[in-house]
Amino acid sequence: MARLAALTGNNAAAEAIRQIKPDVFAAYPITPQTEMAEEVAQFVADGILDTEYIPVESEHSSMSACIGASLAGARAMTATASCGLAYMWELLPIAASLRSSVVMAVVNRAFNAPLNIHCSHDDSMGARDSGWIQLYSENAQEMYDNLIQAVKIAEDETVRLPVMVCMDGFIISHAVERLLLLEDKKVKNFLGEFKPAYPLLEVNNPVTLGACALPDYYTEHKKQHSEALRHSIDKIMGVANEYAKLSGRSYSLFESYQLADAEYGIVILNSAAGVTKAVVDKLRKEGVKAGLLKIRVYRPFPAAQIVQALKNLKVVAVLERTDSFGGVGSPVFTDISAAFMEASTKEKPLMVNYVYGLGGRDVGLEDIGKVYANLQAINQRGKIEKSFAYLQARE
Repeated sequence: MARLAALTGNNAAAEAIRQIKPDVFAAYPITPQTEMAEEVAQFVADGILDTEYIPVESEHSSMSACIGASLAGARAMTATASCGLAYMWELLPIAASLRSSVVMAVVNRAFNAPLNIHCSHDDSMGARDSGWIQLYSENAQEMYDNLIQAVKIAEDETVRLPVMVCMDGFIISHAVERLLLLEDKKVKNFLGEFKPAYPLLEVNNPVTLGACALPDYYTEHKKQHSEALRHSIDKIMGVANEYAKLSGRSYSLFESYQLADAEYGIVILNSAAGVTKAVVDKLRKEGVKAGLLKIRVYRPFPAAQIVQALKNLKVVAVLERTDSFGGVGSPVFTDISAAFMEASTKEKPLMVNYVYGLGGRDVGLEDIGKVYANLQAINQRGKIEKSFAYLQARE
């Protein structure tokens, strides 16, 4: 039977890691991830978790240790946030292109400067093109569920790519929520044993990893990596379907909320989806056909599926907790815009982009309500006067 628990997002992630039972967990504490790493370390110290915990001297070292462990044949995990993820950035493409199966929990936090320890998606969005699969979590339950699924996805022989699972710092990582935990035995049976494809420690079948690839072969290596990432969508959904049978909780590439007949929609990631759903419910009672698309799988980007979900709406707003300085819009906005440019469909909603909630600024019902009101005004005018704006910035 599932166990009912009241846990913070960090506690929930630590519980998932305990049940996953990685062979190696290498991590350096950084706010707001620290609580998660501490709890995993305590599990090991108490003899509850039989894992090699490596208290490294930096995040660069934690990813180095995880890559080495994974390629040697171990199930390896880590966790980080913000500047910690930036510090290990050099190693992210290495982990991905060497086809390691590292799974990393990312507790989203703003970059400096100015110094801020609260939530923005600067860190994971900065790593979106590093070749990792990226999953996003609205709440503690989704963080727990996503981490368990991530291990099965990463280790699949048709994928063999690292996965980062993200949740909002403090908003989710430190807030206590009600969630259901699976039995340890069920998680173990769901994941099975890690079977590495070409372990470095298999001395009877020696392999070379990380060799030099000069211009005559480098492109082919990158092409194989890119195709593997794109094709992982099928496995991500296959694992989600298996997990639904195990847990009773269904997951897809994204969640559509009241979107089927919607005229006005918001696209969003992580915790702010909750307040957006509340506004959608209120507007529906008032006769406004509002809807929400909450992205769960951002890399590989499910372009065709998102186009199909949004194509019949009149106006769409893409809300993000990060900016793309000097660009034409923030990351998800530009991805969706490109998806519509590539799509064969003639239908295309008017689309605007808002940056919101930077540095942990709270987003409330009124903020989201203003966005939907603006979408209705755009529809009445029949055109967009300003496609990009900071939602909550002081003038």
